[in-house]
Amino acid sequence: MSKAGFVTIAGKPNVGKSTLMNTMIGQKLAITSYKPQTTRKQMRTVYTDKRGQIVFLDTPGMNADKTGSAAGTAYTGYFRTQLGDYMEKAAESSLDEVDVVLLLVEPKGKVTAEDEAIIKLLPKSRADGGKSTVILVINKIDSVPQEKVARTIEVFSKEYRFDEIVPVSARSKAGVEDLISTMFMHLPDGEPFYDEDTVTNVNERDLVADIIREKALRLLQDEVPHGVAVTVDSFKYRKNREGVTICDIDASIITEKETHKAIIIGKGGEMLKKIGTVARIDIENLIQNKVNLKLWVKVRKDWRDDDQQLKSYGYNMKDLK
Repeated sequence: MSKAGFVTIAGKPNVGKSTLMNTMIGQKLAITSYKPQTTRKQMRTVYTDKRGQIVFLDTPGMNADKTGSAAGTAYTGYFRTQLGDYMEKAAESSLDEVDVVLLLVEPKGKVTAEDEAIIKLLPKSRADGGKSTVILVINKIDSVPQEKVARTIEVFSKEYRFDEIVPVSARSKAGVEDLISTMFMHLPDGEPFYDEDTVTNVNERDLVADIIREKALRLLQDEVPHGVAVTVDSFKYRKNREGVTICDIDASIITEKETHKAIIIGKGGEMLKKIGTVARIDIENLIQNKVNLKLWVKVRKDWRDDDQQLKSYGYNMKDLK
């Protein structure tokens, strides 16, 4: 009998959740950036081999409350916007009703306030009689001495009774196969939830929008805050005169201020052109076709606090069970 089950990856922002998931799946599906709030939605990705199937939930990172409320165990609401509320709900809901929870941490030799906040939300582990297997995954082990990894294991083990502890490096792939094998050990017997060729539940248009947003975040650095969304307005395949398939994509980068719009466009349109160029490369790799990408920048004031606009950009609280 093969194994099949759901795994969620929890952790504070920038700990490497999306990078780890991409590494396990074997291709880039979740966008990555050094900025918090890069991942805004729950994404399901699927890993299938002869042992069975793992369905991963990649979720927004969790931020510890800086106000000191609830002994530091609450959340910021991601700067107190409706978008932040959506992200907070998406992150916390992913901890419910899964077979395995991976708590991803950095090998800093200490438990941060953000780590403590997330630990308080973890389900009861099997080691404590709970229903979920909870695995501590220490990422970026190739960036510190082994003594720091050992110290991290020690301090986290005092905070929570983990069922397993697996050190990894998502970038170099060290320990990743051990982690996959460990997860399969704790999944229930069952038939696959998806066809073996399925790698994600996200459609091409949404993946394309995420790629464009990732490139904007990376290229704009700290010049534009996180009030950026991307919509794909048109997505059409066609054949050119030589019979080559081309995908024509029209997309809009949404920002909250006219000053931000000017920065995104750049002098003479150079920044927008640069975003489009690097995004097109990743999109072509994703859909395995030539891409004709056209980008526009639109201002939608306070869109992160506008319920209707949030829904139109795919952030609907009702979608979160």
